[in-house]
Amino acid sequence: MNNMDRRHFIKVVAATSAAAAAGLYQTQARAAEFTLKFANNLPISHPMNIRAKEMAQKINEQSKGRIDFQVYPNNQLGSDSDMLSQIRAGAIDFFTLSPLILGTLVPAAQISGIGFAFKDYGQVWSAMDGELGAHVRGQIAKTSVFAFDKIWENGYRQITTSSRPINNPGDLKGLKIRVPTSPLWTSMFRAFDSAPTSINFAEVYSALQTHIVEAQENPLALLTTAKLYEVQKYVSMTNHMWDGFWFLANKQKFDKLPKDLQEIVKTNVNGAAMAQRDDVRKLNDGVTAELKAKGLVFNAPNNEQFRDKLRQAGFYAEWHKKFGDEAWSLLEKYTGKLA
Repeated sequence: MNNMDRRHFIKVVAATSAAAAAGLYQTQARAAEFTLKFANNLPISHPMNIRAKEMAQKINEQSKGRIDFQVYPNNQLGSDSDMLSQIRAGAIDFFTLSPLILGTLVPAAQISGIGFAFKDYGQVWSAMDGELGAHVRGQIAKTSVFAFDKIWENGYRQITTSSRPINNPGDLKGLKIRVPTSPLWTSMFRAFDSAPTSINFAEVYSALQTHIVEAQENPLALLTTAKLYEVQKYVSMTNHMWDGFWFLANKQKFDKLPKDLQEIVKTNVNGAAMAQRDDVRKLNDGVTAELKAKGLVFNAPNNEQFRDKLRQAGFYAEWHKKFGDEAWSLLEKYTGKLA
């Protein structure tokens, strides 16, 4: 090959390589017509994120690559408060949030977290998949976001402390306890004469470690996945509140999806929620032995004492008034009379 041929060959190869690279980039860009971001506050090992990863893969495959569904776990995109602002503005597309924290935007959402209301999962799922859940979703839909039909599971919440077990309402007096940023949580623990402090979940471990607070409350699964067992000693099985995660979507962004893609997303989000519910129940049920092995001390108080204290403190009457007769009657349809 002479010099002229060699130069020509190099030019052709260079041009072909550039074109191929450009073509590859354009093919990838074309393959994903819609990039959808889902953010949450839970560790990557939590069942929510395990199921979310499966869900994302199914959505991407069933959309034939038209959707690139991305999952951002573990507060990667900010605290709960940050991400709630982002989804309202459309900076992220999907976000899972406790109904009680969502209550800062939609007050009615908090009703599912009324203290010591749901006695078992039969009541929980009948209510949240039934009229109470539909009522809450209707209120959420009045904002710039909406909630998918099936709420995801977090579980019954338990109180953990570094200082003492909680055996009766009197043990809560003066307790410095971390609660999420929600007026209902603060109200309930104040009714017990505790000292609740609102702290975003991303900062809970450090707050316990530095003794800003001595206690927190969460489902057992989070004690493991967030390693809270390293900074707590006692676990009191109060079952004081059931908690879940509404899977929220930005309305304007979701409406831009063609109808067939909307259905793919809806089907897979709701399907993943049902699988995740079972995962979390099994994890919460099975984690006790693991946590005991890590040195945590368990006790099981009588919940009726706590319910009586809330009645005496006027907690139920106060929140009945705030939620109104319609919502409260829907709650008591499933829980029985609370006040």
